[in-house]
Amino acid sequence: MRGAAAYSRGAGAYAKVGVESGVMSASPHQLIVMLFDGALTSIRAARLHLSEGNIPAKGKAISKALDIVNNGLLAALDAEQGGEVAERLASLYDYIARLLLTANLHNDEKSLDEAVHLLEDIGSAWREIGSQASGV
Repeated sequence: MRGAAAYSRGAGAYAKVGVESGVMSASPHQLIVMLFDGALTSIRAARLHLSEGNIPAKGKAISKALDIVNNGLLAALDAEQGGEVAERLASLYDYIARLLLTANLHNDEKSLDEAVHLLEDIGSAWREIGSQASGV
């Protein structure tokens, strides 16, 4: 992603999925981290709603996580700049979206758990990159 256009696209994607909090002051890197956090929060909420038997709320939370994955994380990838890494991330995000759909259709906690595990792994790599870039 490049400069202002990439930032604007990322900020728009983040705002579009309804996750708020410092979006306009966040760097593009921070924005991606916020997307991971939002997706994980939504999946954890879905898991809680599922355990309580609140199926409509579960569906809404999973839909929000899907929006973040598809319209935030996936949309923010730059295939031209990212090359093979972007392709692999796109495949992972597609797989995570399928896990979330399966979890929603079948009330499948294992699919939710696997989606959380993958998002945590990728998100921690993004955090590590950010801390190395800032010298922390």
